[in-house]
Amino acid sequence: MDKYSCLKIENQLCFPLYACAKEVVRKYKPFLDRIDLTYTQYITMMVLWERNTVNVSELGECLYLDSGTLTPLLKKLETKGLVRRERSREDERVMVITLTEKGLALRDEAVDIPAQMGGCMNLDPEDAAQLYRILYKILKTPSEG
Repeated sequence: MDKYSCLKIENQLCFPLYACAKEVVRKYKPFLDRIDLTYTQYITMMVLWERNTVNVSELGECLYLDSGTLTPLLKKLETKGLVRRERSREDERVMVITLTEKGLALRDEAVDIPAQMGGCMNLDPEDAAQLYRILYKILKTPSEG
């Protein structure tokens, strides 16, 4: 093995993760187009469908997104009438996001998307569960620096 073999793309774990993530998001697109959401808007709505109300910091932790990414996304969801953004009464520095009735109703249109996506994946349930565990193991690894 030469000293540059570590730079070959086929020797990188990051590349198939990156390519797979892009491919999965691409497969979501036709389903999400039907409900007029991008993938990032969809995962944001998933958190809100579960919690109803969340502050931007908590949302960022759930989705591994920073406020610079979330702010324009949340403004767009507010423009669509799906969420309401308000300053916290306890601490005006905190922005609280609340699901609207229209946002809650969208959940009924989205409920079949996970099953539809499952049909697009070439994974049996055991492989899917193993992949899920491995990916979350990577996500929970403390970052350095």
